[in-house]
Amino acid sequence: MTDPRVTVAVITHNRRGELLHTLDRLADLPERPHVVVVDNDSGDGTADAVRARHPGMRLLRPGRNLGACGRNLAAREAHTPYLAFCDDDTWWEPGSLARAADLLDAHRTVAAVTARIMVHDPRTPGADPVEDPVVAELRDSPVPAPPGLPGPALGSFLAGATVLRLDAFRRAGGFSPRLWLGGEEELLAADLAAGGWWLLHAPELTVHHRPSPVRDPTLRRAHGIRNTLWFTWLRRPLPTALRRTAHLARTVPRDATSLRAFAEAAAGLPWVVRERRVLPDRVERTLRMLEAPQRASTARRYVG
Repeated sequence: MTDPRVTVAVITHNRRGELLHTLDRLADLPERPHVVVVDNDSGDGTADAVRARHPGMRLLRPGRNLGACGRNLAAREAHTPYLAFCDDDTWWEPGSLARAADLLDAHRTVAAVTARIMVHDPRTPGADPVEDPVVAELRDSPVPAPPGLPGPALGSFLAGATVLRLDAFRRAGGFSPRLWLGGEEELLAADLAAGGWWLLHAPELTVHHRPSPVRDPTLRRAHGIRNTLWFTWLRRPLPTALRRTAHLARTVPRDATSLRAFAEAAAGLPWVVRERRVLPDRVERTLRMLEAPQRASTARRYVG
């Protein structure tokens, strides 16, 4: 089986071993998707290793770390109707990309389908994977769906486990260079919804995740807090933005990392004010529905 409908975009930075494992899995998929690898300025020989092991895959080297915007670069190279995202420590289960394309073919108002995520513990090779706790939140999403939508409607998506409609992604502007990386999906998801698109969870699709030990959780937390604040002030009404900012100030860890995140967010206020565009009421109502589940979430917290 081959399926010409999906391109897989993989971004990476200094994770050569994990990336090669992921690319081996993608190369074995029955769909035989076109794969675009964006090497975000790695210094560990990633590019040479990819050329040697997977010469048929498209390798892009922007010369600097673009963060999530490496996916925008991959999207420019894609000539398929759908674009699947894949982190360097995640991979798609055989058949899932074809099923995702079938769903997007059949439901023209859907921009993105997010898969179930199965987590492999890197400390116990060979152990059975377990379902990521965030999957329960996807299944129980409170977002009301129109009749005929083949899965729970979502207010956002998880980039490493999602297949998007390429023209919707491009029209929405892709990932923001301002946010770089860390919760970058929230702004794009809101802009897709504002454009009339639906996002959904498709539990019949599966992505596997073996979390890389090569990560900086403190930096990720700083970027996550900063980007949440920026998104809030870019798109939410003033009362909501004030309330969400106050909630974050009360609940994030009281340390130098959180202080740095708030300082970076404040430094960005001039451009945020210039680019502020409040979401339509129907999208804002959806986001308000998600506030209580997000606060109660055990899967997504600003820690590290």
